[in-house]
Amino acid sequence: MKTADEKHISEEEGFSVRIRPMTVRDLDGVMEVERLSYSSPWRYEDFYREVVFNQLAFYFVAQIGESIAGFVGMWVIVDEAHITNIAVHPDFRRKKIGEKLLLFVLEEAKKRGARRVILEVRVSNYKAQNLYLKHDFRYAGVRKNYYRDNNEDAFLMIKELK
Repeated sequence: MKTADEKHISEEEGFSVRIRPMTVRDLDGVMEVERLSYSSPWRYEDFYREVVFNQLAFYFVAQIGESIAGFVGMWVIVDEAHITNIAVHPDFRRKKIGEKLLLFVLEEAKKRGARRVILEVRVSNYKAQNLYLKHDFRYAGVRKNYYRDNNEDAFLMIKELK
C-alpha cells in the first residue's frame, strides 16, 4: 500500500522506482550508497540520528526491487528547506533517479511549508550543478573550504519555490 509520502515512478528501462520515507531498516543500503558516492561519507550513526531523532529532518529512499538505489535528505526549518545530501548507487546512475529524488524532495519541501530550498555542492561537481540549474536553482555564494576531505569549496545554491 502506498502512503502519502511515497511515489512510484516507472522508468523507460523497464524497472519501477519507489520513493518512500527512509527507515532504520534501510540504513545498511543507504550506507552502501553513501560510501560508494562520497569520499567523506556520513557515518551510520549520523543517518540514524537524522531518521530517529531529528524532527526537522525528512529522508527518503529510491528503491528498485529490494535494492536501495539512492536517497535524499532535507531539513525544514520554518520556511526554508536545506537539502543535506542526495546520492545514487553507481549501478543505477544515468537513469534519472537523482533527478526524480530531487523533484520528489522539492515537492515534499513545498508540502511542509518551505518557500525556498538551499543546498551546497562541490565546485567540481558539474553534473550535480547542471541538474540543479536545470531545476531553477541559482548560485548564491561560495562556502570556502567546506568539504573536510580535501578542503574543496562549495557553491551555495538556492531555489525559490512557487
